Amino acid sequence: MSEIDKTKSRWRLILGEEANKFDENVLSSDQLLLDQALAAIYENTNDSLTSKKSAGKGPSSPNLAKWLIDVRNFFPEDVVSVIQNDAIERKGLKQLLLQPEVLQNVKPDITMVGTLLSLNGQIPEKSKETARLLVKSVVDEIMKKLEQDMRKAVTGALNKKSHSPIANFSATDWKRTINRNLKNYDVATRRIIPEKFYFFERRQKQKDWTVILDIDQSGSMYESIIYSSVMGAIFASMPALDTHVVAFDTNITDLTELCANDPVDMLFGIQMGGGTDINKSVAYCQTLIENPSKTLFILISDLYEGGVRKGLLRRLEEMKDSGVTVLVLLALTDSGKPDYDKDLGREISKLGVACFACTPDRLPELVAAAIQKQDLKRFETVDSKTTTR
Repeated sequence: MSEIDKTKSRWRLILGEEANKFDENVLSSDQLLLDQALAAIYENTNDSLTSKKSAGKGPSSPNLAKWLIDVRNFFPEDVVSVIQNDAIERKGLKQLLLQPEVLQNVKPDITMVGTLLSLNGQIPEKSKETARLLVKSVVDEIMKKLEQDMRKAVTGALNKKSHSPIANFSATDWKRTINRNLKNYDVATRRIIPEKFYFFERRQKQKDWTVILDIDQSGSMYESIIYSSVMGAIFASMPALDTHVVAFDTNITDLTELCANDPVDMLFGIQMGGGTDINKSVAYCQTLIENPSKTLFILISDLYEGGVRKGLLRRLEEMKDSGVTVLVLLALTDSGKPDYDKDLGREISKLGVACFACTPDRLPELVAAAIQKQDLKRFETVDSKTTTR
């Protein structure tokens, strides 16, 4: 194929079938299949994915299942995610995802997990295992990305002020070792010659800190819900942490036991949608606090409060004043760009409570800093922060 023909075929794929009116078909057989796959979503082919079986029988799923296979053959993984999510939104195909022959051909991604969770109560028995496997594959991928860094960050934060005489090079407290040996600086060699090394102590088996995750299960928070659930599962697996996970809309669900067993079970225990009563949930979380100075409370919410706003502000202030480390995450998403109630966000910030969005990759560092009671302002970004002005 000449360069001119390649250029023509690219423009034909961009412009769609309407371009055939102006030029002969310049697409190869493979390109025609690709064009048909795109046209099913982005052109006016309303019935191409949901052809009727017969009168009164409703839409069928074989066309969608085949289309999903074609798309995965033609495009790279990141593009597949965009196209299949466009298909769901543009063509209203959520219900077809409940069919196992469709689910098994879907590319697992966080948006698809959010869609399945929104259909949680409607998933038929024949599709539950397929749906669970899809959700598990995404959860496992997030675990793989976050778990090691989170464990390392939290363990380091918990051990920061405790030292041990037992030598262990990987546990060397370099900052303290250098500071204590500055007097032994050798001018000739331009080196510090330590008389003594200091090490972080090995962890004991007691619960050092309590971590409480309070998760808003509004439908718009699906990505934050998924990341928060994985975070809760990681915390629950750490012996030094006493972890509680609570989800809320206008009702409260304590997911602590599910979290300790399997984050996938916990996700299916969340019912997305409904109203929002943050104040009611924070009140419940207050009952879980035993040692305020060793408690980290993380509220994950867009702050669109349907409950008592003044009550919520009072409770957050009470927590903070009692010694609890309070953190409000407006979103926990890959973009780190929240959609939230800015007025309430500003009021919370005025209390001196950290209130901003966060990306998952910064989460381990943020949690470690919170446990060490550091100033968390450095984690704010232009897109994520609230303002007191």
